[in-house]
Amino acid sequence: MRHVILVAATVLGSALSAFAADPSGTYRVEGANPGGSGKYSGTVAVTKTGETYQVVWIVGSTRYIGTGIGNKDFLAVSYRSGNDTGLALYGADGGNWTGIWTYAGGKTVGAEMWKRN
Repeated sequence: MRHVILVAATVLGSALSAFAADPSGTYRVEGANPGGSGKYSGTVAVTKTGETYQVVWIVGSTRYIGTGIGNKDFLAVSYRSGNDTGLALYGADGGNWTGIWTYAGGKTVGAEMWKRN
């Protein structure tokens, strides 16, 4: 019995490690635009693509597509939607992520929270 508990704890620990080591997944996103010009919500999907990540936000009818680099602690993403481009930086917060972002040429930042589905 003791061996079974030890094996179960090892498997659970490995699963939690893998979960924390990779931002891949789907999330609910909530944020505030730079300069406090409004709040928004939607979804974001993060997919590992080799050494990078593809990040796709859907907010209302707008789709933003980004490329990210990072690890279990941070994720930096450049993104585009139409003629809008920008940069975002996120930090791990348990299984969720919190961050800041701005448009290219921006002078203020917005805040964003990803909550894992």
